[in-house]
Amino acid sequence: MFLFSLMLGTMISISSYSWMGMWLGLEINLLSIIPLMSNSKNPMSSEATMKYFITQTLASMILLFSLILMSINLNYMMLYNSLSLIFMSALFTKMGAAPFHFWFPEIMEGLTWFNSYIMLTWQKIAPMILISYTNFFNITYISLIIILSSMISGIMGMNQTNLRKILAYSSINHISWMLAAMMFFENIWIFYFLIYSIITLNIIIILNKLNIFYMNQLFSSMNNYPLIKFFFALNFLSLGGLPPFLGFLPKWLTIQILIKMNLYSLSLIMIILTLITLFFYMRIITLGMILNINYNLTMKNSYMKQFNYIYLINFIILMSLLLITIMFNMY
Repeated sequence: MFLFSLMLGTMISISSYSWMGMWLGLEINLLSIIPLMSNSKNPMSSEATMKYFITQTLASMILLFSLILMSINLNYMMLYNSLSLIFMSALFTKMGAAPFHFWFPEIMEGLTWFNSYIMLTWQKIAPMILISYTNFFNITYISLIIILSSMISGIMGMNQTNLRKILAYSSINHISWMLAAMMFFENIWIFYFLIYSIITLNIIIILNKLNIFYMNQLFSSMNNYPLIKFFFALNFLSLGGLPPFLGFLPKWLTIQILIKMNLYSLSLIMIILTLITLFFYMRIITLGMILNINYNLTMKNSYMKQFNYIYLINFIILMSLLLITIMFNMY
């Protein structure tokens, strides 16, 4: 029921005709995810739930405050511009973009993998679409948020051992790319978001199946599954945007649209800062590959069959870029 109302809240928010309806949808979404997050078995979940509720309520208050003032003082252009920045800042806080991101990794630390996936993907939809709806798009401010999100996610993610926190900082980095795509071409943003959601789902299915939350567990748990370890590594490379994997395609399209709009410096900064994120992906992969593979042959028949669907999904998704280009050429 709560999952249905969570989806309903997002749908109300993005399909609303008025800003007040949009705010109402965000509130339904917030009140629906709170029961999903609270888990009596995990003591950290109640803390994460409380932190999430406080930060989201604060963002909602600022959002409503800016909307009321904007509806009253439409004649004062200077005040209107300032209020529009406050409005966008509240939405950035809701999605967890830097520098309004401080709550996001802390909350991710206390969640299950299912709730983490909701937080990484579904909870980004409403704020992102609402930012695309705004007619007071300040390119300078958005560019600053993009650069800060790329930089902070790379630097803060480097010294993490908690995989949920690593995926949280990775999400902040991808927010910067999505915002850059959304500034000029909304279809690329939707495409980027879908591909990001699929790759993240792949990674989270593997981590949830093996019950892994930290990097030391990652290496010990995957030693008996070399093929799973291989696909896991390729998914991280895809998330980092390396060709020939699927994750490269939306970044390629985003860079292309930025260059068409003559934003050479922004695209260059984003590429350089994303290399830092790619560095800590590579660190996870290399540590996992270098450590000794203690492959137990007796486990092969009993455990390998349960991963058959993971192999199939991973292979199709990782090779999708090659399939898409072949389809385009045939077309």
